[in-house]
Amino acid sequence: MMKFRFRRQGNDPQREKIKQELFAFNKTVEHGFPHQPCALAFDPQLQLMAIGTKSGAIKIYGSPGVEFTGLHRDAAAVAQIHFLQGQVSLLGHFLDIHVCVCYNVCDVVSSASRVTVLLLLSSCDLLCVGTEGGGIHFLDLPRLSLRDNQSLLLDQVMQSIPEDYRCGKSLGPVESLQEHPKQPGKILIGYSRGLVVLWDLSTRNAEHMFLGKQQLESLVWERSGSSFVSSHSDGGYSVWAVASGNTYTHQPVSSSIPYGPFPCKAINKILWRTIQSGCPVVLYSGGMPRASYGDRHCVTIQQDKQHVTLDFTSRVIDFFTVHTTDPEHDYDDPKALVVLLEEELVVIDLLTTGWPSVPPPYLAPLHSSAITTSCHLDNVPAKLWDRLAAAGNSQGAQPGVRHAHGSWPICGGKNLAPPPRQQELLLTGHEDGTVRFWNVSAVAMTPLYKLSTANVFHTDCDPNDDPLDPTNDPEALQEEEWPPFRKVGCFDPYSDDPRLGIQKISLCKYSCRLVVAGTAGQVIVLGLSDEWSDHTVDVSTVDLLQDREGFTWKGHDRLEPRASTAPFPPGFQPLVLVQALPPASVTSVMLHAEWNLVAFGTSHGFGLFDYHRRTAVLARCTLHPNDSLAMEGPLSRVKSLKKSLRQSFRRIRKSRVSGKKRPIPTPTSKIQEANAALADQEEVAPVQRRIEPRSADDSLSGVVRCLCFADTYLRDGTHHGPTLWAGTNSGSVYAYALEVPGVGSGRGRPGGEGSGCVEAVLGKEIQLMHRAPVVSVCVLDGRGKPLPEPYQASLDLATAPDMTNPHSVLIASEEQLKVFSLPKVGAKTKFKLTAHEGCRVRRVAMVTVCSTAQEDYSETSLVCLTNLGDLHLFNVPALRPQVRYDCIRKEDISGIASCVFTRNGQGFYLISPSEYQRFSLSAKVITEPLCTVELERPLETHIRSLLHTNTSGDTHSSLLETHTLLAVPGGDYNRTWPRFCISHMGESPEACVL
Repeated sequence: MMKFRFRRQGNDPQREKIKQELFAFNKTVEHGFPHQPCALAFDPQLQLMAIGTKSGAIKIYGSPGVEFTGLHRDAAAVAQIHFLQGQVSLLGHFLDIHVCVCYNVCDVVSSASRVTVLLLLSSCDLLCVGTEGGGIHFLDLPRLSLRDNQSLLLDQVMQSIPEDYRCGKSLGPVESLQEHPKQPGKILIGYSRGLVVLWDLSTRNAEHMFLGKQQLESLVWERSGSSFVSSHSDGGYSVWAVASGNTYTHQPVSSSIPYGPFPCKAINKILWRTIQSGCPVVLYSGGMPRASYGDRHCVTIQQDKQHVTLDFTSRVIDFFTVHTTDPEHDYDDPKALVVLLEEELVVIDLLTTGWPSVPPPYLAPLHSSAITTSCHLDNVPAKLWDRLAAAGNSQGAQPGVRHAHGSWPICGGKNLAPPPRQQELLLTGHEDGTVRFWNVSAVAMTPLYKLSTANVFHTDCDPNDDPLDPTNDPEALQEEEWPPFRKVGCFDPYSDDPRLGIQKISLCKYSCRLVVAGTAGQVIVLGLSDEWSDHTVDVSTVDLLQDREGFTWKGHDRLEPRASTAPFPPGFQPLVLVQALPPASVTSVMLHAEWNLVAFGTSHGFGLFDYHRRTAVLARCTLHPNDSLAMEGPLSRVKSLKKSLRQSFRRIRKSRVSGKKRPIPTPTSKIQEANAALADQEEVAPVQRRIEPRSADDSLSGVVRCLCFADTYLRDGTHHGPTLWAGTNSGSVYAYALEVPGVGSGRGRPGGEGSGCVEAVLGKEIQLMHRAPVVSVCVLDGRGKPLPEPYQASLDLATAPDMTNPHSVLIASEEQLKVFSLPKVGAKTKFKLTAHEGCRVRRVAMVTVCSTAQEDYSETSLVCLTNLGDLHLFNVPALRPQVRYDCIRKEDISGIASCVFTRNGQGFYLISPSEYQRFSLSAKVITEPLCTVELERPLETHIRSLLHTNTSGDTHSSLLETHTLLAVPGGDYNRTWPRFCISHMGESPEACVL
């Protein structure tokens, strides 16, 4: 007992040095689509795109691998972003600009005057700020100091307007500011009422006035500067000629309401792009007929007789075109249209006939359907990778899918990161029954392949039919030829049936076998095929209740499998469907492809299935007599409030009784004796928290939390063989000895036939002392190392396990970690995490971290993520604490629940429904941006201008400056790495690494 009582050791300097060479915590890169985007900008010179979010984040993207992220210290929404051409600078954080204007021009602008529009002149030395009150103020850059007596107030404009146009009405807010493309000293000012003024900044006079009568939404210049286009609230747009000599223009050259004559919604933004080979391209958002399509989110592209209305599933934030900006060219010649939506980014190729979409190499919407689970694979074999990529490419070539094969148009910067050492996959399961395969080998997270399981079942809506797409209905197609809608984008948050949701995933990368398990108890075993196939799927049922009396399932029904043949495209195709009964959500699944076995667990028990023989091997019920909630299911609406209150009062009564006197249970097995011996430590360790045992009749105590296959010693110490381990919510661990015919003689190989049936015999049943839920079970070999994955040892892909020395099993519960010897299941060591740290284990994984000092040195550690969001690493099998890091906010419950670890010491967790945060625990293995952006302006000169102060000594700047010479997150500020320089009134500049 002394070894448990006095385990603390002093700091060993040599060991501390080794730990620094092994462990280091870094949050490296954010994968996915920014949450709640609200601003967009593009630098045509540097070919960089910036996206601002409502949380104050600004993200810059270039070619794949070129990414920068900055976060404002105040969680304020970014209203507008403007690039200072060629300087990789961002301007226009709404809160900063507004505060700066209010502080500097408080005598001129009232506190109610909200900034509505910004215009950054091409000279990058002047910022024009339009307000809700109709005034325009001019700020010098980079200091953002107000030009004295230079503001253009509404009264000055009203004096130049004809009397008959005034009519005693205000001009309204400033809606648009546009600089003349050929005469930089002139700007076009558009007011909400419809008036457009061409203002000369040098003479401070109105050179021309365009007396529009329709409420104005936006303005855009034609490239030559001889005309401009205005869009309006009635769904139309007008072309105005800029002629010299006339002071007033009353009528436009032409006007059009594309979707009239019915009342239409406003055209929010319009672009006019000239083409050398033909008519100009007109692009605009909105303008749909109010009655029929007022709820559609659309962007229209028109060129001569070509007319396409891009129909999106989320709101349009902003859009721009990638076109020629060289002043020596007479035409725009647009190459691509980039549309930022609320939930995704869509790029349209304007050079290819039909204007197809371009698959994005990053910013893919991970949440096209809500993410329900995830799984990571490292060291993916090249053969599997190539087959998945080929299957993914064939999906883009299917009829009805328009994808361009051109290059990505946003190509700024240069990715300096070396090629990845290995190919990595992140699999995400979704609510609509799909599994998406993502390439996470580098900084850019790109889609590789998508698997749909809906066609295995009969659902309310056929997966190949989209009820929102009129092209699937011939009658509707004839009626709805106008507008010419085309559904674009992949964001679709709606699910035909919530029972299709994927809950667990397991993939064997060597045999190309995949298991996905869902919400309605469906477990599907799939194999990889390179050809189309039409076949029926074998169906087997496994009754976990085994006709147990007194239990009635009150939840949802099982999904009805298709009885007829169904077409399956190249990729993973279903081999067999295993239906667990009752059809409760699958809580755990484990595949052992070398034995052709799959194990699955629900809230009622666990089963073992031989998918080679299509036979059920085992069905074990883990329900407690009081597990009433387990019979209702997650989708049931029949839960009784009266029953819940009764159970609550029973728990309170039991806790009061148990507080008075708790009887000591009589040990009936060796494991209970070991638990009782280990529990004595609580009475002598004053620094530990006392943990109360959980009641045996707690609801959902039969939930199977984890499953594990292992070739180890269970029956005796001389014969090892296949085993199955299952851990439950009540602290129970069941260990079964398996008889697998033909193991090691060919049956486990892909295509092996073998003979006989698999049998399972209960070998051990372990009950943890405090009945804490079992989170993980892992068998260790004679060297204390985890056993290799299936096929790794037989194919000489990993070191063979030590089968000469005694094995042990590591059981991680929510409260503590324990190591037991095998086969006698004697307690060897433990670490009581809840007693020591006051937290509970949520996620557990075995990781191997390599040393930065020695190429051939590595250690296998156990990493635990707790409910407080911190990470604890322990060595194995001694369970000595190594390091601890704060990773996730404890309030971020969804982030903690979504965390997944990799075998090489990295991890992912959701920071929003559409974004994964990647982190690393290894000092050597870090996936991070490493890129360059070449600048023409010297860095030192620009910093001096940025930090220049006015006569009062205050620094007036809200300029967000990014000098991207070498982009590496984290580390020393003194290096030439990207940084945001944010300075506020009366404060020194503040730097934070991008």
